[in-house]
Amino acid sequence: MALNIVERIDNRVAVRHALISVSDKTGLDTLIPALLQAAPGIKIFSTGGTYAAIERILGNNAAEVLTQVSDYTGQPEMQGGLVKTLDFKIYLGLLSETYNSAHQTDLQRLAALPIDLVIVNLYPFREAVAKADATPESGRTNIDIGGPCMIRAAAKNYLRVAAVTDPTDYPALTAELAANNGTLELATRARLMRKAFAHTAAYDNAIAAYFSKTADAALAACYTSAN
Repeated sequence: MALNIVERIDNRVAVRHALISVSDKTGLDTLIPALLQAAPGIKIFSTGGTYAAIERILGNNAAEVLTQVSDYTGQPEMQGGLVKTLDFKIYLGLLSETYNSAHQTDLQRLAALPIDLVIVNLYPFREAVAKADATPESGRTNIDIGGPCMIRAAAKNYLRVAAVTDPTDYPALTAELAANNGTLELATRARLMRKAFAHTAAYDNAIAAYFSKTADAALAACYTSAN
């Protein structure tokens, strides 16, 4: 398999399209207005409860700024929200490289947009399994799939995309955008990339640690077997 080696990038990237999907909605009420002010013309794509929260924050401006991911991709969410963002059009927007002509052709072919900013945090697995009445099934249902995939894709493409996983980074993010005409520099994207990979690694480690200590009998006790 031939791997793409990138030699040319933009140090500063304008944030025009953001994908936001967060379990922890702390700070959204101040982040969203700040994003709109710092990056005029930004379009936001979102899912589920995050979409509803942003829609409330935006009020009458929602239709102009905010789009459901399912409307963008043309694919409805799977029942239970199990598949929302795992779509080729989304990942084309996350992983495409600015100066790769084949990638740009793919974007045009699907009428896809390059996503410049991903703001994602994950289902609360640690909190779920720490509850007194926790079961392996409640742990399993709190394993996030789409979130880590988006974070990793955005972090891998730090050449162009900023991956934000921590609400405490929101003020610095919007401050840099406001001070630099709605752009983020490579050093910022790289800092966020390191934090993003540490975040997903810790998340996976927590899942592995929990299930490594969970006996098969405890797993089986959660279910009625059909055969």
